[in-house]
Amino acid sequence: MLIDFINRNGHFNEDEQETIISKFHLRTVRKGQLVLKRGQVADRYYFIINGALRFVYGEDPELTAWVVLPEEFFTEISSFKHRTPTRFNVEAIEETELYYIERQDMEQLYRSLPAWQEFGREIWESMAIRMIDEIIRFQTMTVEERYLEFLQKPGFMQRVSVKQLASYLGITPNALSRIRKNLHR
Repeated sequence: MLIDFINRNGHFNEDEQETIISKFHLRTVRKGQLVLKRGQVADRYYFIINGALRFVYGEDPELTAWVVLPEEFFTEISSFKHRTPTRFNVEAIEETELYYIERQDMEQLYRSLPAWQEFGREIWESMAIRMIDEIIRFQTMTVEERYLEFLQKPGFMQRVSVKQLASYLGITPNALSRIRKNLHR
């Protein structure tokens, strides 16, 4: 799955593919376990094979700021880029199998494989587009419309709890319950 993703987003010969894959490590994360803890410095990129993670901001109330699903390549970029402590907890919302690559290995691939630089650019352009789209949806769509969009994402609703979805939508669980009730009438 990882190599398929890499090949869809870059052009590498077999030797380059082997070099790239050799830098990644497999990890399984239990539901509720943190991949990154608030205050740590992000020093890894991740690729989710199955399962899901959420970026959690704040504590009481906690806000689900981002949900990462299978076949997404990501890091907490503000912490990673500036080598500053993250403001987020990155938590598994179900058992999650993922690959990770350490910062120094990622940097070594950037230096040694020009096509890896192109891969990185493609990934971050796609992520920027997703973030812009999320911001526009949040600013232009009603909560009901955004909720209906989530219903269209395969597997999303099975992964995210009502409380997590409500915080992702920027509303309380009670408000989400009313919306769900009204939509099912």
